[in-house]
Amino acid sequence: MGKIIAIANQKGGVGKTTTAINLAASLAVLECKTLIVDADPQANSTSGLGLNPKEIEQGIYECMVDDVSPTDAIVNTELKYLNVLPSHIDLVGAEVEMVSIDRREEKMREALNKIRNDYDFIIIDCSPSLGLITINALTAADAVIIPVQCEYFALEGLGKLLNTIKIIQTRLNPKLEIEGILLTLYDSRTSLGNQVVEEVRTHFAKMTFKTIIPRNVKLSEAPSFGLPVIVHDAESKGAISYLNLAHEVLAKNGISK
Repeated sequence: MGKIIAIANQKGGVGKTTTAINLAASLAVLECKTLIVDADPQANSTSGLGLNPKEIEQGIYECMVDDVSPTDAIVNTELKYLNVLPSHIDLVGAEVEMVSIDRREEKMREALNKIRNDYDFIIIDCSPSLGLITINALTAADAVIIPVQCEYFALEGLGKLLNTIKIIQTRLNPKLEIEGILLTLYDSRTSLGNQVVEEVRTHFAKMTFKTIIPRNVKLSEAPSFGLPVIVHDAESKGAISYLNLAHEVLAKNGISK
């Protein structure tokens, strides 16, 4: 049975989509069957993998609202072991449409349970909010990775997210675990970046991944080519960092590659 990992932080610009795309691609390169679920109405994971969100007829929205089978919405990518369950702008309306639905927080879990046996990992790219879609993602997930950028307001909002996770663990998903806190957008030349790393590791020592994701030009430009960085430039610092993260996730789950 595949492990479902949500990439979540209600703060924008922390590298959620970058992490979702590149962790999923790195796991795929290591020959783990991986699905990326784009649960963000901005559909950046969808476009970042070379798909046009305007041309998507069925995606996670239809799976949650109209009970479309995920197998009918999943799209292949150019990586053999990587598939995507895409998103489009209609996902914005899902929160409103789902208000009157019974057990509305469990719609994504119901959809993904139909296909989780087909994958080793399912990675969910969450939107930068703690709305109903993100709550659905955390209810569907076995674990959550929290990207935290190495900047001044890094820890702002982290407490709120951890509190939300506790509420979901209590009420909706007692099995939800924190896979780890991932430090992103790190610039080794700044004392602030190093200070944030130290602070996060002091407060959340056991939770923090050893891998740190640097600021990297290739990481930033890869989505404009519709490619994960490991396909765009496999030797870049960004690609190597996400490959290291994939190895760390595999080791944490007792899988050797």
